[in-house]
Amino acid sequence: MSLRELEAWFHREREALRARWVRGPWSLAAFEFLSFGIKQGWACLFGGLMLALILGVYLFYPDSAPLHRFDVITLGAVAIQLGMIAFRLESWAEVRIIAVFHVVGTAMEVFKVHAGSWVYPGADQALFAIWGVPLFSGFMYASVGSYMTRVWRIFDFRFDRFPPVWAQAVLALAIYINFFSHHYVIDVRWALFAASALIYGPCVIWFRPDRKHRFMPLLLGLVLVALFIWFAENIGTYARAWSYPGQEHQWTMVSLAKLGSWFLLMQISFVLVVLTRGAERPDKQS
Repeated sequence: MSLRELEAWFHREREALRARWVRGPWSLAAFEFLSFGIKQGWACLFGGLMLALILGVYLFYPDSAPLHRFDVITLGAVAIQLGMIAFRLESWAEVRIIAVFHVVGTAMEVFKVHAGSWVYPGADQALFAIWGVPLFSGFMYASVGSYMTRVWRIFDFRFDRFPPVWAQAVLALAIYINFFSHHYVIDVRWALFAASALIYGPCVIWFRPDRKHRFMPLLLGLVLVALFIWFAENIGTYARAWSYPGQEHQWTMVSLAKLGSWFLLMQISFVLVVLTRGAERPDKQS
């Protein structure tokens, strides 16, 4: 059975479960919540597999093996990406934007490692590494891109009061520049937070967890995604895939300040997908 056939089977089973379970508004709400969670899990397939790979290598891959664990993760990440393409879980248009995430993310990683923001322990011993950055790091950004493109399609995103694309692009560029420039000049992230609220605050995103579209403020959606990435980042640092200052000798939770960084990065991710797909206006909602 191919993954496409498996996806169709899940859809049939979901409809059968809905017919048996939904009897009123409360059971409908419970079913939509369950369906939302399953769809989210399916959308973040790339990221989930990457996280499982990182944790699995940390727990079970022997230190004495001839191939460095970072190289194993990199080869595994390549296999995941090829599998996503082979099973047509991502379109070529989506693959192109994911490649952009990969390049943009790797460039940021090289700079940040040399600026001392974080470190990849033992990366200098890995074969597939560049300037102290193992190549699997780009796939972590690619997994974010994969999630953003897949969740847009799976939940049939539509928008009200969608901000001008040029304004989003300018903000995304300013955010990306600040990730580099704040090491040399003033950090303007609070101004970027304010600009984010101004640009995205009025926007409402419509998503379809079941049969009807539901809505939430787009800003809230970006914050929630950033929060779950922060959770995943704690797992990644626990598995010693990378370490922040203060985590060199003993693991501690990633600072909540990183949540703000991920919120800003989500806006770059969102704009990259917008430029690829275009914003779709919602139909009349019932």
